[in-house]
Amino acid sequence: MKQAQVCIVGGGCVGLTLALGLAKADISVVVIDASKNQTSPGDDYALRVSALSLASQGLFESLNVWPEIIKQRATPYTSMDVRDQDSFGKIHFDHNDLDLPQLGHIVENDIIRYALIGELEKQSNATLLFETRYQQIHQTDSDVFITLESGEPVIAKLLVAADGANSAIRKQFNMPITFKDYDHHAIVATVKTADEHNNTARQVFLPTGPLAFLPLPDKHTHSIVWSTSPEHCDILLALDDSHFNKAVMAALDGQCGLCEVQSERMAFPLKMRYAQQWVSGNVVLMGDAAHTIHPLAGLGMNLGLKDAAYLIELLSNEQGEFASARTLRDYERTRKLDAQKHIAMMQGLKELFAGANPLKKLVRGVGLSLVDNLGPIKHLFAKEAIGK
Repeated sequence: MKQAQVCIVGGGCVGLTLALGLAKADISVVVIDASKNQTSPGDDYALRVSALSLASQGLFESLNVWPEIIKQRATPYTSMDVRDQDSFGKIHFDHNDLDLPQLGHIVENDIIRYALIGELEKQSNATLLFETRYQQIHQTDSDVFITLESGEPVIAKLLVAADGANSAIRKQFNMPITFKDYDHHAIVATVKTADEHNNTARQVFLPTGPLAFLPLPDKHTHSIVWSTSPEHCDILLALDDSHFNKAVMAALDGQCGLCEVQSERMAFPLKMRYAQQWVSGNVVLMGDAAHTIHPLAGLGMNLGLKDAAYLIELLSNEQGEFASARTLRDYERTRKLDAQKHIAMMQGLKELFAGANPLKKLVRGVGLSLVDNLGPIKHLFAKEAIGK
């Protein structure tokens, strides 16, 4: 039998961040994850990357995992270039305008996970159970009982579901969600360009959806995320490398010169999910189990990390009863509001930049140009983008 104050189901970046923060606050944790332990990153870039905000960097620094992330691979981006292909509008953010060393970092998710596991393995009050599945979950007024497939029981005061967008725990405890299909699929790949990226994160809004070019450690290499209609996605995936390279270069309007895809192309559907209920007794939702949003602003990982950071703060500063109903209500209320704000913002941006309606094009062009030329408003947009 294993016993801990908190059991976390899901060993992705968000669940592991929560586990490490709690362990360092002298709160015992057990992490259950069906996947394998993260191996040391290889030479090839992974397809799934995150644009970590300065706030997320600060969280990782406080947990002593940032040095390992930097040691492995992380690319600072010092400027952002956002433009609309169908209008004259564009906006450019530069770190010097905000007196910052950089605006954020592009990091492979596997590297974040590797660094978190390495630090967690040093914590005597943290137990990591990889390649482990649970069989059933039952809760009483004071405890949660998790039975593993092996038959071994795990007892905790609090169960955190960080088990992803299709959370089985969310379904088991009948926590309702609001769901919307974005009618977009995202293609991810690694692309090399003739011109250097100059540590600039680029995004072009196309009539079918946004294309993001994110700088990687090699100064000619980018991770791309191309969100587009399912039909266009199928066409792009069917292209041979030569024709795909031309399509990418044309979509980016040749900003980085000739393009050459370096990896396989992977696609996945984009859906908005928002849990209407985040707490059920001693069970709470976190990260993608609670919310998923469009990747056009790169906020998904950062939102999940903010969930983890806030629950760490609440539980580590709690007086009296551990994981009290009052504490969990505070977590639910605060994080739901932030998630709602960002979901609404992403939906508004997606609708504004969708299609080739002449009035929309005019609004987009004028709006981006105005923001780019109005210092105070531009700074507000920049601070939102970098998580300050």
